[in-house]
Amino acid sequence: MSRTITIQFPGTERRHTVHAGIHINGEWVDLADTFAVVDPATGDEFAAVSDGRARHAMDALDAAHAAQGSWADFAPRVRADLLHTVHQLLTDRAEAFIDVMVLEAGKPRAEAAGEVSLTLDFVKWLAEQAAHVHGSYARASRGDFRIITTTQPVGPSLLVSPWNFPVLIPVRKAAAALAAGCTAIMKPAEQTPLTAALFMQTLVDAGLPAGVMNLVHTTRPAELSERLMQDQRLRKVSFTGSVAVGSLMLRQSARNITSVQLELGGNGPFIVLDDAELDNAVEQAIAAKFRNAGQACVAANRIILHQAIADEFTERFLDQTRNLVVGPGYRNGVDVGPMISENQRNATAETVESIVGQKAELLIGGKPIGGDGYFFEPTVLRMREKAPEFSCQELFAPVAPLFTVNSVDEAIEFANDTVYGLAGYLFTRDLSRAIGISERLDVGMVGVNRGIMADPAAPFGGVKSSGLGREGGHSALEEFLETKYVALTVH
Repeated sequence: MSRTITIQFPGTERRHTVHAGIHINGEWVDLADTFAVVDPATGDEFAAVSDGRARHAMDALDAAHAAQGSWADFAPRVRADLLHTVHQLLTDRAEAFIDVMVLEAGKPRAEAAGEVSLTLDFVKWLAEQAAHVHGSYARASRGDFRIITTTQPVGPSLLVSPWNFPVLIPVRKAAAALAAGCTAIMKPAEQTPLTAALFMQTLVDAGLPAGVMNLVHTTRPAELSERLMQDQRLRKVSFTGSVAVGSLMLRQSARNITSVQLELGGNGPFIVLDDAELDNAVEQAIAAKFRNAGQACVAANRIILHQAIADEFTERFLDQTRNLVVGPGYRNGVDVGPMISENQRNATAETVESIVGQKAELLIGGKPIGGDGYFFEPTVLRMREKAPEFSCQELFAPVAPLFTVNSVDEAIEFANDTVYGLAGYLFTRDLSRAIGISERLDVGMVGVNRGIMADPAAPFGGVKSSGLGREGGHSALEEFLETKYVALTVH
């Protein structure tokens, strides 16, 4: 039995036991090398977990490859039933997932609970879809044979997840792969390995056969992915993270023509037009900007205001921003938790300092918060120009830049003036206007009069440098399936 960690949630009697090792071929394995897990609300280490190397990833691939044939042969209904069991166990263990996320990711507890709830919805959706993957039957165009199509699992997969949604992203990747009949290796972010370990144990307790899902955490992700992608047995990579790393993995995939699904972040334009319902627009902007301390790929990175409503929106937005409570996620009533690391907080401070003055007017916030942890003040800037710090890069931070435009065309042009194309937001009461502008925005997803739009029945993903492929909806399983065509002669 591997080493376990007992975690006590601050201010309560709640204790949770989490495995500290990696998981390969049905066994938890302790390694001599370890790395620290840090609470971003205090900066203190509260756990240490095994630090995997490339050889451990290859052991995991050996196990996944060996298990692939038998897992693919499982009846779809059996795979669906197992995922329903996973859903029930996750429901029963929700409190443990919430508490561990609060500690290792810094999320306010209400946000962590919301993430667990959405994760459960994804697992249920994918469990329901697992037994309903169908092919087709048709006559050939000349009529002399039949066209039969079916699907097969793409094969062993590498699932790479970030730290900002430490249960939602790994679980929806894993559930989709399992539903489609693929075996896999999970590689969670080094900042949030414990949530992934809780999920791995949940799969084991649900009865998942050995080798079907494996878990390797590491502080050397590039070493692991490079070695895995040199092996032809790896047939799929699903990666969520930065454009730089995603681009590297895409290049690595060319060696063996490995299928790749990438979600690479965004630069979300949040457009508020002159006819918008402002109370709703402000409320949704607060959610889309400050959720997870601004550390979300679909965050509102640029708030673009029509000049007719800019002053009124700004006043209301500032009022609500002033009311946000910053603090450790385990305290009641906290709205904004810490940033994930000291480096991330310092980089944010440098960016804000560099643009205040000539490029922007500081309306509120703008500084790190002293004391323990990696807190930064919720910040609002009135932009004097379309600064590249916000137009050309993704800023994971509780910083809201407000831009003013004079027309719809100017808003759309600015919204599209970026290499990213993940999510965009539009606020207007005119349905025709909403549809027309949505079609002109170069993004994969548009929220009309809402700032939160994730749903298991909807395809999640972007265009341009925001990635390839989709998670969620029917696309979730399709990413892990290959279509096979059979030509049948009929006499």
